Amino acid sequence: MSTLMEVRNLVTRFYTPDGVVHAVNGISYAMGEGETLGVVGESGCGKSVHALTIMRLIPIPPGRIEAGEVWFNGRDLLKLDETEMHHVRGAEIAMVFQDPMTSFNPVFTIGFQIMEAIKTHRGASDQEARRQAEELLTTVGIPEAKTRLDDYPHQFSGGMRQRAMIAMALSCSPKLLIADEPTTALDVTIQAQIIDLVKRLQERLGMAVIWITHDLGVVARLAQRINVMYAGFIIEQGSVKDIYKRPCHPYTIGLLGALPRLDEAPGVKLVSIPGLPPDLIGLPVGCAFAPRCTYAVDRCIEERPSLVEAEGTDHAVACWRWEEVIGRAR
Repeated sequence: MSTLMEVRNLVTRFYTPDGVVHAVNGISYAMGEGETLGVVGESGCGKSVHALTIMRLIPIPPGRIEAGEVWFNGRDLLKLDETEMHHVRGAEIAMVFQDPMTSFNPVFTIGFQIMEAIKTHRGASDQEARRQAEELLTTVGIPEAKTRLDDYPHQFSGGMRQRAMIAMALSCSPKLLIADEPTTALDVTIQAQIIDLVKRLQERLGMAVIWITHDLGVVARLAQRINVMYAGFIIEQGSVKDIYKRPCHPYTIGLLGALPRLDEAPGVKLVSIPGLPPDLIGLPVGCAFAPRCTYAVDRCIEERPSLVEAEGTDHAVACWRWEEVIGRAR
């Protein structure tokens, strides 16, 4: 599998009146063509900010991309000027956001907005753009697509709006789709439909997907690899098989323990992770998870661990005591 994108030492900060928010703190990873990468973690851990940084959609100010490289198709996206980046967004990398109601412009029809993307990036005529928009709505499972093109976003249900957002994201056949918690606001049945839809479309189009979520259960159905983020750091990364079978970081174990399981006896309580995520304005010197970790020792508080190779192929963890953690987990 050839490499599609490589992120190197990405750092993003927000400069606020209260101080500097350390949102993304030197993360690195690579993903291949057609691969699905899951990015998981609690709210505020940097998942969405890292994706917005890749897309160059960070509001400046107060945000600032302090360091790093994002290599995509042989180009560093952070070095492109705005005109060049405009041609990358939508055409080569597309993004589906958490709330489609705020992503669509409420005063334009769904069809107009999908057609604009097609005309902008493909140079299609109005007639051709409308035909393609109709095909896209049909592809994502919206009935009577020809007439629904003339409806406004408020006339679609939440699930239908998300399908329409996916249709717009796919309008130019991107090589990479970034899905930022696209099922969070939907009920469980619609969530399953959207996940199955993305899987089918990925197989059909051969695109890579970054699926951002706080739900490891969703990632298990979709991804080949996982990045676990905490306080702006990647604290564990590896294949789905390795992460689920042999989690090495206490935080990952906590996330997995919080998942309800059908094979457990009735009445078994879910595990909760004590404490709260750290203040990103005043990150601790050592491991950011140390104040919440039952394995923490003095070294964890005084020195921040880097990602090191753990058990399994291409499995890395940032924890001083990962060998003891995995030993007890067994």
